[in-house]
Amino acid sequence: MMSWRLDPKIENILKKGEDCIGLNENEAQTLLCLDLGSKEVYALMETANRISREQFKGKGESHFHIGVNVEPCRFNCKFCSLAENAGVFAETIEFPEEEIIGWAKMAQANNADALNIMTTGTYSLTRLIDIAKLLNKEVSIPLVANTRDITHREGEELLKAGFVGAYHAIRLGEGKDTPFALEKRLRTISVFKDIGLLWMNCVEPVGPEHTVEEISYLMVLARKHGATYSGVMRRINFSGSPFEKVGMISELELARMVAVSRLVMGDVPKAHCTHEPHVASLISGANLFFPEVGSSPRDRHADTGEGRGRSIAACRQMFTEMGWDPDLPSNCFDSVSPAKTLDAAAGAKA
Repeated sequence: MMSWRLDPKIENILKKGEDCIGLNENEAQTLLCLDLGSKEVYALMETANRISREQFKGKGESHFHIGVNVEPCRFNCKFCSLAENAGVFAETIEFPEEEIIGWAKMAQANNADALNIMTTGTYSLTRLIDIAKLLNKEVSIPLVANTRDITHREGEELLKAGFVGAYHAIRLGEGKDTPFALEKRLRTISVFKDIGLLWMNCVEPVGPEHTVEEISYLMVLARKHGATYSGVMRRINFSGSPFEKVGMISELELARMVAVSRLVMGDVPKAHCTHEPHVASLISGANLFFPEVGSSPRDRHADTGEGRGRSIAACRQMFTEMGWDPDLPSNCFDSVSPAKTLDAAAGAKA
């Protein structure tokens, strides 16, 4: 007769996760090592799924990614198809304003919850601010910046331009696979918190070579620094990637990590993300997808909407199939506006 009893140690960790108080690194590492075919993994996913559906009220979030420029980037992050060393893109492309506006209007018409405006590392912040001002005249959808490390003054400029949040991750392999120091990335996260920009995060880009110690550290960091959302993104190996021989994790492995991250985050997040969009994580604690157009660090197409990028319609279909409602109001941006955050920042300085 088959027994359905869980390992008592795992059961205790899951009960703690169920209480939404967050898990520590050791507990996260224990769960990350669970066999993918075990009863414990499915109990983990069920626990994460249940608390997300309760905490996020059944909402399926779509944050529409617009990569505004393609550039052979001199920072040469090893996992990025836009890196100069990757040799994928030889020319600089900036998508026309008309096309960016068209994408934004399409996203709003399809009830996307935010626009995630991504640039390469050397892209002009002034130009990004101009794009934000333009978009705010054309659409009424929250803007999230996805750009380089910034100072307090630059963060205030992003707020004035209409951004309400910023995506910024301390990447796995930071300082080894990238030229950036972990401390510099942390300083930028502090800037967001100081001036009132919502901090958006993901543990990324996960590959088979990353240890559970590295992964759990970033999961706990997201909770400690109060990420509006966190989650997990796997590394996508474009053709010619330095990591091709290392391989990629599976969507099932990604779903297990998403579930662990969800229990680590406790009651802190307003949403929980996974990338690229897939259904397994939607029953493992994730409720946030990123449909994509324009440039992407995971694609060999200049416009990922013609390549790997999933459409809003495809993401909506996955949400619906898995019992999430994409038409409910977003949980991420309630009571947030650039004017309120600027007033709060000014009050903090006074």
